[in-house]
Amino acid sequence: MAAELGRGAGAVVELVEFREFDMPLYDADVQESSGMPAGAVALRDRLAKVDGLLLAAPEYNYSMSGTLKNAIDWVSRFRPGPFRGKSAFLMSASNGAFGGNRGLWALRVPLEGLGVHVYPDMFSLPHGATGFTESGGLAEAATHERLATMIEGYLKVARALAHL
Repeated sequence: MAAELGRGAGAVVELVEFREFDMPLYDADVQESSGMPAGAVALRDRLAKVDGLLLAAPEYNYSMSGTLKNAIDWVSRFRPGPFRGKSAFLMSASNGAFGGNRGLWALRVPLEGLGVHVYPDMFSLPHGATGFTESGGLAEAATHERLATMIEGYLKVARALAHL
């Protein structure tokens, strides 16, 4: 859904599944003895090709998922830092009443610390089990419009930042 909205607003969007970037738990000793895992290298290489991220992330126990944090930890070890100068728009959906919003707030911290310009607005969809149509669209027109407006706003900022 968000990828389609981004494309509709003129962005080149590549949909990526996180499971493409398999990596072990971060361990500096493993890094020193074995080098960087292939999943971390692949994620770093993908980051090098983009100006910005439409990042949909789940909330686990009031925070970001451990696998996402682990990937951030691995990729942050590359020099130069592959996150620095990127921009991001954060999104989540959850079956709970907060739509994963608490996880997005937790995700902002490491991303901003690593130099990502995180767009101030975030999209959270509560009651996700009923929030989507069978074809993957948003069930409510007002929610669709809100997300479209937010993505258009993010893309204006992302385009400006990409020229800096």
